[in-house]
Amino acid sequence: MDRIKPIKITKDMKISELVSEMEEAGFGARKIGQASEIMKKMFSDSACTVFLGVAGAMVPAGMKEILIDMIKEDKISVFVTTGANLTHDLAEALGESHYACDVWDDVDFSKKGFDRIHNVFMKNTTYEKIERFFEENWEKFQNCKNITSFLRKIGELLLKEENSLLRICYEKNIPIFCPSIADSGIGLMVWGRLAAGKKLSIDAFEDMKSLIDIAWNSKKKGVIYLGGGVPKNFIQQSLQFSTGADYGIQITVDRPEPGGSSGAPLEEGISWGKLKPTAKRNSDYADVFCDATIALPLLWASVK
Repeated sequence: MDRIKPIKITKDMKISELVSEMEEAGFGARKIGQASEIMKKMFSDSACTVFLGVAGAMVPAGMKEILIDMIKEDKISVFVTTGANLTHDLAEALGESHYACDVWDDVDFSKKGFDRIHNVFMKNTTYEKIERFFEENWEKFQNCKNITSFLRKIGELLLKEENSLLRICYEKNIPIFCPSIADSGIGLMVWGRLAAGKKLSIDAFEDMKSLIDIAWNSKKKGVIYLGGGVPKNFIQQSLQFSTGADYGIQITVDRPEPGGSSGAPLEEGISWGKLKPTAKRNSDYADVFCDATIALPLLWASVK
């Protein structure tokens, strides 16, 4: 039995020290501490391929720099995310910004051309810049045969100085998978070009084979899920064709009872072959029920 130790806050305490204290406490604090230790184990295992699945809209929420640092520091091998995150990343790379709003009137926002994402908003004119980007570069996408090569080309076209997930993945040769790209601002802009008679031939199913190949050829595998949904399930599917994940961290606020992927605990994946039966709860994998914008900064700061 582990005796609960009350968290002691001291002056000039490091975040790593705080998270270490949290591991000896109970409830959600303990899960943060356990996830930190699993993350350290995952990142220090040279044989481990780390798959990062990012759902929702983490870029507008201000999580982009953390994700970029994880990729820059070679902690992530495969990046799977939503079209929303990539759209907002591209928007910022093109000079647009996101703004905080603690009070709002959505009718007024609509009149002013502001698009709200909880307590963050952006200007609707942002999409005009994205549209111009594809208009000006359309011919450069003609050799792209799948979604990953299409996203890689976007990263290549962005300036080296631009701090962007798309750009850093291009520079580090990290594949970006986005099976739901059509469900995004980028998807809308591409559809607009196609509707105008422009041509683009991309195999939307080819990426599944590529991801399965990575999973199949990886000696060991670790997964980090921020939220769930399509990014998580896309990774989970690939793991079924290998031996399952050795390590896992899931940060979510969803519940398992509705049966959705976002609320499914990692342990459920054992029955599918997505997580190794030998993986130990709380030492090899952990479900952290917390807002990812709170848990992710704590975890990343604790392992740096």
